[in-house]
Amino acid sequence: MFPQFEMETKAVTESCHDQLIDQFLDGVWMQSGLSENTLSAYRQDLKLFGLWISERDLDSLQIKSTDLSEYIFWRAQHSSNRSAARSLSSIKRFYRHLLLEEMIQHDPCSNVVAPTIGRSLPKSLSESDVERLIDAPDVDTDLGCRDRAMLETLYATGLRVTELVGLKLSQLDLTVGVCRVIGKGSKERLVPLGDEATEWVERYIQFHRANTLSGRMSEAIFVTNQARAMTRQGFWLNIKRYALIAGISDSLSPHTLRHAFATHLIDHGADLRSVQMLLGHSNLSTTQIYTYVAQARLRSLHQEHHPRG
Repeated sequence: MFPQFEMETKAVTESCHDQLIDQFLDGVWMQSGLSENTLSAYRQDLKLFGLWISERDLDSLQIKSTDLSEYIFWRAQHSSNRSAARSLSSIKRFYRHLLLEEMIQHDPCSNVVAPTIGRSLPKSLSESDVERLIDAPDVDTDLGCRDRAMLETLYATGLRVTELVGLKLSQLDLTVGVCRVIGKGSKERLVPLGDEATEWVERYIQFHRANTLSGRMSEAIFVTNQARAMTRQGFWLNIKRYALIAGISDSLSPHTLRHAFATHLIDHGADLRSVQMLLGHSNLSTTQIYTYVAQARLRSLHQEHHPRG
């Protein structure tokens, strides 16, 4: 009887915690309009936390700072400091929500310290690597021209891959050479395409997109043979394929081109505030990482080529 009772009690605890998660996600979505990816990350972090507290017969609404500190230590031991810090960020927002809803009286996160995370520089590409990657698609084919237009657009604008594959025809103004991007938190920004990207997108739309659609309709700019918008996974696989063709051995992702966009702008003298606006970063501190990338590259060049390097 007792083991069965314990199992039922844990099931009830998990069910209550899941309900709190659903209420929290509904609340933050209505307040901030967060993306599905962000909401999914919150859910994943909070579900794992819920499993941990249910195994210890704890109550979500009666958690103490000591319990949270123990959980963050456990999370760091079983994943990484970065994952633990991200998890704590999710849990802090979760308990702030419960506090505002007056479901708890005190914030248990107030004295919990996040684990230290070392600065990791984003991987980027040299300008010559980018040129070879962009030149890799066979532009005489419909899909090859589409991929060339996508690579040109990604490097010219620094869009997030979800922003790129989600672009609609109504967001483009090729006469001016800009696109209206809907980023995180449904925030809009205007980003210039530049001459090369504008030319390739125009060429793709004028001569190849209709062939791919074969009479079907789609609002998406970059479409597949199924007349659907290109997916993040599909574009990531394409980049890996073109990296092999271009002879680039480093592991690439669409985000690598976003990093290259920002790093090369700073290399050529762009100011941080402008790069921040183009990337759609909320905080300037997020953009500052690219100055470290540029400095690291300069140090590497100095060591390699200077007689006293």
